Amino acid sequence: MTGGTGFVGSHLVDVLVQAGHDVVCLVRDVRKLERMFPADRRPRFVGGTLHDETALRAGLEDVDAVIHVAGMIAARSRQEFFAVNTEGTGRLLNVAARSAPTLQRFVYLSSLAAVGPASPGAPLGENVSPNPVSAYGESKLAAEEAVRATKLPWTIVRPPTVYGPRDREILRVFKLAARGFIPLVGSLDQELSLIHVRDLAGAMLAALHDAAQGLTYFACHPEPVTAKRFAQAIHRAVHLVKATGREGRDPMLLQIPASLARPALTISGTLARMMGRATVLSGDKVTEFLADAWTCSPAALERDTGWRAETALADGLLETARWYHERGWL
Repeated sequence: MTGGTGFVGSHLVDVLVQAGHDVVCLVRDVRKLERMFPADRRPRFVGGTLHDETALRAGLEDVDAVIHVAGMIAARSRQEFFAVNTEGTGRLLNVAARSAPTLQRFVYLSSLAAVGPASPGAPLGENVSPNPVSAYGESKLAAEEAVRATKLPWTIVRPPTVYGPRDREILRVFKLAARGFIPLVGSLDQELSLIHVRDLAGAMLAALHDAAQGLTYFACHPEPVTAKRFAQAIHRAVHLVKATGREGRDPMLLQIPASLARPALTISGTLARMMGRATVLSGDKVTEFLADAWTCSPAALERDTGWRAETALADGLLETARWYHERGWL
């Protein structure tokens, strides 16, 4: 498994270990792995990166499945996205094809961004023609194409927005909600599919099912929400956990129109590059932020594997807010 010390990957390690699997993680930072997992549920590991073929060969020895989660969601350039998300995936596929004769499945964690936005009221299905609108989405689609071109047995899983404990990206929204306001780029009526990280981990495990071989799936909760409802639900969860008495109030929603969002995100991305930093708040992401809908359907994955997203939004956000609060993040 790759990406085992990340947000999604760490939850997947928990699910795999609990299911009785022997997990081997490719990790860049061994100390992070040791901090994240107690000794009684710590996976075996190989130190290295997707650019290290020696480490890849060592990690692939005698495995019967690869679950490739590692990837870059924020980069300093288009080239950096492709170097990690596309070329890194291709290298792992090539080494696996040569060095893992016992491999029975290669599961790739892609993204709804590889396909692009939906139309309001019409969640995307697996047969849609991809139309990514960011360099990140294009790099994930190119990685998908590499997976489909391999002779290895494969399955691709595309989640939308993922939330849950340990996530540092959505934490920013929770912190703003604690202050009583949340900025939203574009329409308050933007439609969103979401998935709790534990449900996504279950979907990745379900992707090992025989019926899933050679197929691409969306994994999400079946009920889309609007950006406004999502913000309100975060606000309620935060104030319930912090016991402020404001959980029944709506947050102040600061709607940022396209005319301001485009230059603001462009400036943010430019400044980050000048400082040598990566950020998701860049001009490349404007079209993603302003899309009318980012929705998809989990029907095919449910039909073929029996998997279901079980976490209701209110419950998942409350769990997330409580986790942040208990660790002093919120």
